[in-house]
Amino acid sequence: MEEIVFDVFARKNRGDALAHIGYLSAPDAAMARVYAWKTYDEENWFEMCIVPRSAIVPVNRDDGPFAANAVSTTPGASS
Repeated sequence: MEEIVFDVFARKNRGDALAHIGYLSAPDAAMARVYAWKTYDEENWFEMCIVPRSAIVPVNRDDGPFAANAVSTTPGASS
């Protein structure tokens, strides 16, 4: 089974901005939730979220870890 890369975001207090705290690989979202909670449990997080990296669409960069997810708006250009 191929593993999916998930990015992990969290906030310490209600009203704080979500911050990217890391990433992990898991076979599915259910296991990613468990892995995230167990891996990043050093803080008392108010909220933690996971996002499949494939769902992240970069807005102003075409390099870096999210480049493979870039969506081109130029006709005929590859993403």
